[in-house]
Amino acid sequence: MRDILQILRLTWRAQRGPLIRGTALAVIVVAMGVALLGLAGWFITAAAAAGLAGIGIAFNVFQPSASVRFLALGRTAARYGERLLTHDATLKALTDIRVALLRGVLALPFQTLSRLRGAETMNRLVADVDALDGVVLRLFIPAVTGVILYVAAFPLLWWMTDFTLAIWILASFTLGCGLVLVWAGRHALAPSRRAEKALQAFRIRLIDLLRARDDLVVYGRLPEQTEAVQLAEARMRENLGAIDRLERRAGLALSLTTTLATGTALALGGVLVARGAITPAQAALGFFVALALSETVQPLRRGLADLGRMLDAARRVTRLLPGEAAAGTPARPAPATAPDATCPALEMTDIAYRHPGAEAPVLQGFSLTLAPGACVALTGASGSGKSTVLALAAGLIQPEAGTIRLAGRPIDELPETRLRAEMTYLPQRSMLLGQSFFDMLALADPDLDEREALDLLEAVALSSTVAARGGLHAPLKENGAGLSGGEQRRLALARALLRRPRLLLLDEPTEGLDRPTATRVLGAIREILPEAAILTASHRKAERDWADRLIAMT
Repeated sequence: MRDILQILRLTWRAQRGPLIRGTALAVIVVAMGVALLGLAGWFITAAAAAGLAGIGIAFNVFQPSASVRFLALGRTAARYGERLLTHDATLKALTDIRVALLRGVLALPFQTLSRLRGAETMNRLVADVDALDGVVLRLFIPAVTGVILYVAAFPLLWWMTDFTLAIWILASFTLGCGLVLVWAGRHALAPSRRAEKALQAFRIRLIDLLRARDDLVVYGRLPEQTEAVQLAEARMRENLGAIDRLERRAGLALSLTTTLATGTALALGGVLVARGAITPAQAALGFFVALALSETVQPLRRGLADLGRMLDAARRVTRLLPGEAAAGTPARPAPATAPDATCPALEMTDIAYRHPGAEAPVLQGFSLTLAPGACVALTGASGSGKSTVLALAAGLIQPEAGTIRLAGRPIDELPETRLRAEMTYLPQRSMLLGQSFFDMLALADPDLDEREALDLLEAVALSSTVAARGGLHAPLKENGAGLSGGEQRRLALARALLRRPRLLLLDEPTEGLDRPTATRVLGAIREILPEAAILTASHRKAERDWADRLIAMT
C-alpha cells in the first residue's frame, strides 16, 4: 500500500484545493441522500400517524415537503459539482504524473533504456497511469466520505432516535460491510493482476499482428499469429469475467448485509416504539437512514475489485518517477560564454568503463583528442568498445574513471540542452517520427523549408526515393516502414545533419549502402559540416578511407 499512498500524496499535492472541494461535495451528496430518504420516511410515517390520530389538519406538510425538494435538487447540483471537480483534478494530476514518468524513463541508464521495447513500454506506461485514476475516484474519496458520514451520522441518530438504534446501524455497517469489503479486496488481488497482464498481452500481440501483417502474409504465418491473438483475447475475457463475478458476489454480500442491517433496525425500532422510547416516525427515520447508508459502501466495491491492478500500476510508476530532489531542482542555466575554439572539440582522457555485470572492463586507459574539423574513425571487431566510446562521448553513460571534455568543458557539467545543441549522435538504430519525409526532418528543425529539405535529401542520395513515393509530404508508415534499411538510415542521417552540430558521432553511418552511394553520402557530410568534428565507428573500407585518422580498438 505504500505505493498507493505515494500516488495519493502526489495527487493531493498537485490538486489539493479541487480535491478538498470535490471531497466535501461528495460528502454533501451522500449526506443529502441519507437525509432525503430519512426525512421522506419520517414525513410519510408522521403524516400517516397524524391522520390516524385525527389531527392531520394540524400537521405541517409544507416544511418537510420543501426540505425534500431542497435535498433532492441540492443533491443533484452537488453531484454535478463533485464529478466535475474530482474528475478534473484527477485528470490534471495524472497529466503531471505522466510528465514526471516520462522524465523518469528518460533518466534511466542508457543500457536499460536501449533495451526497452517501444510499443510495449509505451502501452505499459499508458495503461499504468490510466489504472491510477481509480486510486482517488474509487478508493480515496468514497472511503473518506464513508468515514465522515458514519462519524456524523451516529450522534445525529442518537439525538433523533435512540442510542440502541444508532449503535446498531453504525456497528452493522462498519463491521458487516467492512468485512465484506476486506474479503473482496483480498480475493480480487490475484484476478485483477492476471486480468491486467492478459489485457497487456492481448494488446501487444494485436499490435505485433498489425505492424507485421505484410511479413506474416509473405511467410504464411498470419493464421498462426491470428490464433495467438484470439487466444490472448480469450484469456483476457476469462480473467475480466472472473473479476466481474467477484464484484457481483461482493455486491450480493453487501446487499445481504444492508438487508440484515435495515431489517434488524426496523425490528429494533418496532420494539422501541412498543416500549414508548421513540415514536413510529422516529423508527421510520432510523430504518430509512440505515437503508440510505448503503450508498457509502457500494462505490468501494469496484475500486477493491481493481485493487491488484492499481497496486501493480502504482508500484511500477513510483519506481520510475524521479526523486524529490531531482524533480524539484531546476535545470541549470546554460552558460553564456561561447565554446573555446582553441580547445579540442572532444577530449577523452584515461577513460575506464565496465558494462554492468561484466567482469572485465571494455575500456581501460582510453584517450582521444578530436580537433574541430577533424574526422576520426574507430575500427576493430564487434565488442571491442567502438559503440561504447560513442555513448560515452554523447553523455549517455558515465565512465568509471577519466574525464570527458567538450570544447574544453567537462561534459557532466553541461546542461542537457546545451549538450544536445552542440553534439549529435546517430546510433545504429534510429526512430523516425512523423507522417512524411518532411515531418521526419522537421523534428530536428521546426523552421525547415521545403527547398532546404530537398537539398538535404539530394545530398544523402534520397531525392529519387522521395520523388518515387510522391514527394516530401507523401504519407509514410510508422517509423518509416516500407523504406529499405539504407533509406531509413540516410533519412536519419539527414535529420542529424540538420542540427548543424559542432561534434557529430556516427555509428556505422553507411551500413547497407553500396560503395558509390556510401562515398557520395560521406562526401555530403563533410560538405554540409566542414567545421564539425566527426567521430565514427566503422567497419567498412569507405568509412576508413574517408576518415583523417584511424584508431584501432582492441
